Amino acid sequence: MERVPAVEGLFTEEGGAKLLGSKCATCGTVYFPKSASCHSPKCDESKIGDFGFGGKGTLWSYSIQDFPPPPPHKFDKPYEIYALGVVDFPAGVRVMGQMSIDNLEDLKVGSEVELVIEPLYHEDDKEFTSWKFKQL
Repeated sequence: MERVPAVEGLFTEEGGAKLLGSKCATCGTVYFPKSASCHSPKCDESKIGDFGFGGKGTLWSYSIQDFPPPPPHKFDKPYEIYALGVVDFPAGVRVMGQMSIDNLEDLKVGSEVELVIEPLYHEDDKEFTSWKFKQL
């Protein structure tokens, strides 16, 4: 089965799971997804460059998704309840993504998580992947 990103350009698996954002060289503000310019009111000069980040972060909050999302969101059927987590990364950015966890009751705010790339859904003999967070 061919493994492809659900959305191109947001993440990579090369050299480990990384989100593809941008960072202002002037003020250090990190953006995800990429931004064409810096939006920080404290920044005097916008110098945006590509910036990949990932690794470990801290679970700031989460929500249980106990109903199927509406189209155009895709998922394997039958629908399975999952959690959306909000993670703080040391790079200075907070990112939301699906949690990769077997038992939702084990989720704990403040726990350490790691960015992983895993299947989101399957269609036409393809495995569509996205970033997720795995609690450590």
